[in-house]
Amino acid sequence: MPSTATMTTRVRTWLGHDHRSKVPEVTAGFWLAKSLTTAWGEATSDFMVKHMAPVLAVAIGGIAFAIALLTQFRADRYVAWIYWLAVSMVGVFGTMAADVLHVGLGIPYLAASIGFAIVLAAVFVCWQHLEGTLSIHSIVTPRRELFYWAAVCATFALGTALGDMTAKTLGIGYFSSIFLFAGLIAIPAIGYWKFHLNAILAFWSAYVLTRPLGASVADWLGQPTSIGGTGIGTGWVSLVFGLAIIGLVVFFSVTKDDVEEEHPRPHR
Repeated sequence: MPSTATMTTRVRTWLGHDHRSKVPEVTAGFWLAKSLTTAWGEATSDFMVKHMAPVLAVAIGGIAFAIALLTQFRADRYVAWIYWLAVSMVGVFGTMAADVLHVGLGIPYLAASIGFAIVLAAVFVCWQHLEGTLSIHSIVTPRRELFYWAAVCATFALGTALGDMTAKTLGIGYFSSIFLFAGLIAIPAIGYWKFHLNAILAFWSAYVLTRPLGASVADWLGQPTSIGGTGIGTGWVSLVFGLAIIGLVVFFSVTKDDVEEEHPRPHR
């Protein structure tokens, strides 16, 4: 049985009175980890779908996604391995969701991209209306955390559809898409760094774009040479990126460099 102190802590957290962040500090390490999870999610999803029955692969991905998010919601503060496990599972299941729409239902990547963009916009509008801020430095209540993860899921699905659209529908290819999305990410980064672009706008713009960038890298490395990849194989790409994520999470867990301050920052 949990102690009275533990139960009190959980109650305070779920009531929104315990101002401890449920997300990591945004550092260079954060963006590296985010990029790695997007690439790993793409490669892992492709490997699973190609090496087992697609329905079974999606079911396993969905179950793992649900368990990872439940574990994240049950935590009373940010814990590196729990948070990045949840992001990684969103990466896998978000890829599958976008692929099911195109491969299973025949929906064009352009239509899927527009649809997911509308979903993401709706999440942001509701979040802003109810909470008054979209700042990730304010994720200290259950409702804000629900909005945060809804936005994260939408960005992964949107990013997957965008990456596939540029590489396949527009015919740019995986390698060229890497440079395209790297260039696009530079816009909010430079805008925030040099021109005082709104921090929230800069963050979410870059967050969306890391998904197609990471996915393009994974596809270029893992897909056959006949369709523009290097032919290394999705299994090997998944393994390498997975080990890199584990190493980075161990680093975070030891150094605590990604843990936000106890007192929330001003909502920007």
